[in-house]
Amino acid sequence: MHWHLYFSLFGLSMIKFLFAPFSGPIMKLNFLETYISCVAGAILAAFIFYFSSEFFMIRAHNKRKALLQASITNGTPLKYKPKFTRFNKLIVKLKRRFGIYGIAFYAPLFLSVPVGSIVTAKFYGKEKRTFPLILLGICINGAITTGIAYIIELFFK
Repeated sequence: MHWHLYFSLFGLSMIKFLFAPFSGPIMKLNFLETYISCVAGAILAAFIFYFSSEFFMIRAHNKRKALLQASITNGTPLKYKPKFTRFNKLIVKLKRRFGIYGIAFYAPLFLSVPVGSIVTAKFYGKEKRTFPLILLGICINGAITTGIAYIIELFFK
């Protein structure tokens, strides 16, 4: 057993799920070992960040409020941060275009599992089907990306 390889894929997929399966063929792991390691890491990260997303949103709000209060107390002007950034516009455009399925399936894949889970929870956290859709998206996207990684390995062998 190659536990250190499994845990390295597990940890990498907790952060960036899209690129983690491409390390499997390099580490000489088979398809199933790579798939299970990557999907398990992504599911754990999605669970942690989806269910703690309210904490992160409240923390960010309190931090913004404290900065505003400190700038008022000191009399220094607060630096303006634009709310309508390209990234925020992209997320809202994706939400309107693809809805809950697009955000739940693709945000953890293309953004990252932590950011994608928090964004999905922010938009659709009140719906009961959101977290199962994230899990389904992780399983399907894991199979696709792991399959692509092993197909690419066959061509370059």
